[in-house]
Order: sequence, then C-alpha cells, then structure tokens
Amino acid sequence: MPHWLKHYLKKYFLYYKVRSRFSSKENERQRSIVETYVTARSQQQLLSIRNVGFKNFSQFEEDGILLYIISMIENIRPVFLEFGSDDGINSNSANLYFNHEWNGLFIDANSKAIDRGRYFFKKYGNGKDKQPVFIESMITRDNINELIQQGGLSGEIGMMSIDIDGNDYWIWEAITCIDPAIVIIETHNEFGLNDIVVPYNADYVYPGLHPDYHGASPVAMNNLARSRGYRLVAANELGFNFIFVKNNLAPELQEVTVESVLQHPSNKEAQQRFEAIKDWEYIHEREP
Repeated sequence: MPHWLKHYLKKYFLYYKVRSRFSSKENERQRSIVETYVTARSQQQLLSIRNVGFKNFSQFEEDGILLYIISMIENIRPVFLEFGSDDGINSNSANLYFNHEWNGLFIDANSKAIDRGRYFFKKYGNGKDKQPVFIESMITRDNINELIQQGGLSGEIGMMSIDIDGNDYWIWEAITCIDPAIVIIETHNEFGLNDIVVPYNADYVYPGLHPDYHGASPVAMNNLARSRGYRLVAANELGFNFIFVKNNLAPELQEVTVESVLQHPSNKEAQQRFEAIKDWEYIHEREP
C-alpha cells in the first residue's frame, strides 16, 4: 500500500475502528474501575498489580496498569508527556485523555503522524478540554527540555512515556524541567541482565547499524530510575515497558525486581539475538 494512501486511511477512517474505546459506555466502565481501586485502597484490600492490566489505546496492557497506579496516587496532576508517540492515538496517554480528562504533550519526528494526531484529537476530543499539544521534532539530549517547555509543561506532571527506539535512556537522564509522578519507558530486554547501555548517538534513527543495537538494558534502566528517585513497580507482560513511580508516592505499591518482570518466555528468545552484537561497543555498569 502506498504511504500516502496508508496515511489518508489512518487520518480519516481510523475513528471508525477506535470509536468504541472512548464511548460513554467505556468511559463509565473505566470510572467504575477507578472507584473500585480507590475503595480497595481505603479498605487496605488492594488487588495485585499483575491482575489489573488491559489494553484500550496502549500497545499492550499498559492502560490498565497505569490506571491502577494513578488511582493509588493522591492529587496526581492530570498532565502527560509522551514522545516517540507517532500520532498519539495508539499510545499510553490517549486513554487518559479520552476517558479521564487528562491532557498534555505529544512529540514525534514523523510529520504525517503529527498531522494525523492533531486532526484526530481536535475532531474527536473529549469535549471538556482543548486538544493536546503536538510538536514535530527529532529529540536529542540538547533539545528535550526546550521542546517540553515549548509545549507548555513544567514542574510536576502525572505521567511521562518514552519510546523512541534508541536514545531513551540518555533522553530521560537529560530531562530536568519536569518532575513526573510516573515514568513508563521502553528497555531493551534482548540485553538480558547485563548492565549495559548503547553509547549516545544524536543522529540515531532506527534500525541503525542493527535492529537490536540500541537503548539500554533493563538493569541499566532500573539503575537510572533509582538514581532519579524512582522505583520499579510493574512492566507489561512481555517485560520491556518498565513502569516507575516516585519513591515518595503510593507507598502501597511495592518495588519489584528486574528479574521478576522478565519471566515471559519471549525474553529468552529475545536474549538469543544478543549473541550477534554482544561484542559491539557498550557502556558497562555506568554510574548515572
């Protein structure tokens, strides 16, 4: 299918595929779920975070996990930042926008994706708030804070989602202008339990020299999170999207180990691919 046709179909017809995801029925269902979590918290009868995941707009079951975590944090600011978000529709933030009155900022380098996102959120917005801000830009350590501020964000926000298939680790380390309560970020589970990071490359575009040679290992990403005052509380079932919470928030949410979230059989298969690039250049056991 030609790229222009694919873009056209996504822009003008995706609505008919996803409209049930932000219907009044779905909105009521999710608000009921949140009420259940809040009640359970007040009665100290929390559900296991392993059993709360569901997919609505997210890639996998991150929507449900995020909703559970958010319900555990009092007075969380309903503002998100997501970059590497494509058009923002199939993202970790869309569900919060359409069903829970959050708002925020999407950043992506794909001009057509940004065009689709602006169109969709403006036309089908939640009706109670303006559309999110969309910024088209490559993201580097040098420009990320400027881009965030350009998008109108500063200080405490509710959630930050990072998935740029490359410099995720280095970009998070560079962010200083916001203070997210929750961070969801992609790790490179092909690297297993090695404590390694691929060196920063400002010009990196996936797949680069090799489709598996980018990013940071789960161990390295967890070390960065700890250095920034976060603890690992969950991951998607496949174990590559890690979810961190600020240490001073939601004490009910127990810290989990990296090993415990890398149990899916696909991780062993992924780690076999590391053999092809194991001797390439890495930064080992880096102190963030």
